[in-house]
Amino acid sequence: MKITRLGALYQLSFLPRIFPVNCYLVEQDDGLTLIDAALPFSKNGILDAARQIGKPITRIVLTHAHDDHVGSLDALKETLPDVPVYISARDARLLSGDVSLDPGEPNTPIRGGVPKKLKTRADVTLADGDRVGSLLAVAVPGHTPGSMAFLDTRSRAMIAGDAMQTRGGTAVSGQVKPLFPFPALATWNRQAALASARKLRECLPTLLAVGHGRMLDDPLQAIDSAILTAERTLAKNGKGA
Repeated sequence: MKITRLGALYQLSFLPRIFPVNCYLVEQDDGLTLIDAALPFSKNGILDAARQIGKPITRIVLTHAHDDHVGSLDALKETLPDVPVYISARDARLLSGDVSLDPGEPNTPIRGGVPKKLKTRADVTLADGDRVGSLLAVAVPGHTPGSMAFLDTRSRAMIAGDAMQTRGGTAVSGQVKPLFPFPALATWNRQAALASARKLRECLPTLLAVGHGRMLDDPLQAIDSAILTAERTLAKNGKGA
């Protein structure tokens, strides 16, 4: 595991040279907010990082319900049973393996590793605009129907989950980067993902932190380029799925 700190944000990267999977610890006045739970073997690394920082984990917030973002969730809840789990109301269904679509949602299959044996359920469900400590919940559907990003209102650091990637090049979810195609292959709807990337850009983030790849300081130019590429690709292909 590799730990990278930028201000109050700590990136914990598992398998960073092979298949980087990131989760994050955000320092708050009352302790640490864990964003995502990485891989099944990640519990000890997450707890060790919290001990090094010297603050307790007081909440667990999930960007979405894919296996590589909830992998150690059950193990963490066994160790931290009183720590509440937050996820969007929409992706709370995915925690139980429910991949049915809501009326009005694009009729494209939910892709990626949706958990099938996860025991943990949400203690708190989130909607766009909700606050979790210093974090503003930003609904960014596309990778999954209920994906969320979290903007730290103190620094404007954006923890975006898989709404974008930086491994293999900065890209909007659903846009294949040959050096790391996996987030694209696990994306539910590319047109929705593009709209969400534009929404992220409107938040004017000073830092972009994603599920796969390094953090980007001053990311607006990279985000603009990724949005332009996605727009061109979708226009060329003439479809949004």
